[in-house]
Amino acid sequence: MANAQAGGQWYPPEWPGRIRALASGDLTPVTPKRAATVMLLKDTGPGAGPAVHMLRRRTSMAFAGGAYAYPGGGVDPRDDDRHVRWAGPSLDWWAGRLGVDRAGAQAIVCAAVRETYEEAGVLLAGPAPDAVVGDTTGADWEADRAALVARELSFAEFLDRRGLVLRSDLLGAWTRWITPEFEPRRYDTWFFVAALPEGQRTRNASTEADRTVWITAREAADGYDRGELLMMPPTIATLRQLTAYGTAAEALDAAPARDLTPVLASARLVDGEIVLSWPGHDEFTKHIPTGGAPS
Repeated sequence: MANAQAGGQWYPPEWPGRIRALASGDLTPVTPKRAATVMLLKDTGPGAGPAVHMLRRRTSMAFAGGAYAYPGGGVDPRDDDRHVRWAGPSLDWWAGRLGVDRAGAQAIVCAAVRETYEEAGVLLAGPAPDAVVGDTTGADWEADRAALVARELSFAEFLDRRGLVLRSDLLGAWTRWITPEFEPRRYDTWFFVAALPEGQRTRNASTEADRTVWITAREAADGYDRGELLMMPPTIATLRQLTAYGTAAEALDAAPARDLTPVLASARLVDGEIVLSWPGHDEFTKHIPTGGAPS
């Protein structure tokens, strides 16, 4: 079971041993898989700041069980297998913004939109470049969503079959985190912000989550600080960043200027102990004695 050493920080008990193995050269890092996650926002009223849609991973999950997170997941290789109808900034613009090639940009943005639909039932697409789907409920929509989850249907095929345009203009790239080198499952994850489209509702459509909540960034951060809400470092870091904005629109407007330099934890040996740190995020620093528990 994961420890919560500082507030509600997710800290697996196997980390110290894996960090020592990495430092000694006995552990070879695995290549991270590309992924995308979306902070879906909606306004709550003056002074409260926007609420963000979060899901709690089932405690039975091998990775981050019980931790609160956003809808998201790995890139499906088929997400770049054909050109999709596209609204908003061009693929060239997105490639430059995300630091990848055109195919990679399409796959990452498609993953962000697809995972939001798979896990929250919210679809950032519409029948025209200036429209968005207003209702994604019903048996036919659910059949398509299930087919996407099962990878029986690619997202490009789904959009094409329904005549939908992917609304990349509804997304803002926010930050990028790479899973530490000592983790057995690694992801290179782009975090996006988006506002809940008018007429759509979130629901817990994920088999990996046992509950979902709409909660303001400040409330979620306070819950983490009290040790009541378990989170991984990128989740609480992005929540703290969102507290600066009064509305979803303000957060989206701020996204284009955000630095997307990847945040990657480093582990180094200092005076007989391992120091685990995330650049620019001192609150997550851990000091691990060579033969003891972290502090």
